[in-house]
Amino acid sequence: MINPSASGWIDKFFSTQKSPKETVSKNTDTFYHTVRSTGFIYGHIISFETTNPIETKGWFKEEISKVALLNTLYNIFCLTNNDISAENFIKHAVAFYHEMHPQGFNILKKILPKNSISLTLEKIIDERVQTNESIINKNFSHLVTNALLFIDVLAFHQYLMHGAIPEKYLKRVEETIINIVTLALKTKSQKSQYDDLLIKLFEASIRYSKFSKVAVQNLETLQLEYFTNELEKYYLIDIAGMALWSDGKIENNEAYFLHSLAENLLVSGVFVNQSINSTNEFITKHKKDIPYFNYSNPVKHFYDQTTQSVVTLIGRNKNRLVKEIVQSKELMVLLAYSTRRDLDEIEKKKVKKQLLEICKTIPSLAIFLLPGGSLLLPILIKFIPTLLPSSFNENLNQE
Repeated sequence: MINPSASGWIDKFFSTQKSPKETVSKNTDTFYHTVRSTGFIYGHIISFETTNPIETKGWFKEEISKVALLNTLYNIFCLTNNDISAENFIKHAVAFYHEMHPQGFNILKKILPKNSISLTLEKIIDERVQTNESIINKNFSHLVTNALLFIDVLAFHQYLMHGAIPEKYLKRVEETIINIVTLALKTKSQKSQYDDLLIKLFEASIRYSKFSKVAVQNLETLQLEYFTNELEKYYLIDIAGMALWSDGKIENNEAYFLHSLAENLLVSGVFVNQSINSTNEFITKHKKDIPYFNYSNPVKHFYDQTTQSVVTLIGRNKNRLVKEIVQSKELMVLLAYSTRRDLDEIEKKKVKKQLLEICKTIPSLAIFLLPGGSLLLPILIKFIPTLLPSSFNENLNQE
């Protein structure tokens, strides 16, 4: 089973796929529609399109995103180069990211000489997915940040075709996305609570350009003729459609905007209709699980999301966590008290301090040491008693 948080997961990924004789996608259209069906375009990944199924039960969203990015990059490599070699793909992917050097992405610091090339790619992909430092911010910008990961795929495609990333290509794509989303939202007759949030999330997620407040008046000023590849065109239309869906429906003027965008991009109206239907079907089905659409109750959403993450972390590190806690008699007693009564401030500080010391010894629990991590400690404390049935009950009896 693949563990995307453990070193060597990329080699494990390719060993489980066993170098298939045929690639998943036969052409550009098939590739794009397949990627969209997994949720990668929408930033909410529900599956992988691989030759051999991958079980993701118990995975974090970031772990799913890392494998999805790797798999999507690999599939576009196979399609473009007509080559299924994992080794060749990894070499090209690392060379591609070397060339990118995005702002704030200190790739050279991440790559150490002792690392194998696949471990180097692991570090790069981890950096690409881990774009927000704050735990809370990461929760809410997850949709947009991961939807923009497809820009990596577009740039990699360009790299494979031309041997280099076209000058200012990444900046051009980001600016066009921001402008298209802005124009799309202007067409709405009624603004929803999500519209301003969406723009802010896009602004916070871009990497290669500083967002300009200069308003774009219409589609004609965007110079969309710059984009000649079908993947680019499809993606721009889908991103616009996702922005317009925020109120749950596409009105006539909004559909007209999408068709006008497609016309400027020289894409048929058939694709637009299919895009509207696909977006509606996907978001309607998964809306409750997408952070962006749960903004109306951010506190509840944050608690629900982080509780599940903490439970997963506890399950993965149960044995070591129990061992560390049992060695601290005072902590055991205080945790026992917490099930019978509210701890006073001094006791709470002792519990917090001792748990943080334990988290320092378990790398996977480092999340509790990051900015905002202290907000998660009550969730951790809540589930600890279920890990200590016998020892914990003894402390209860001694109270």
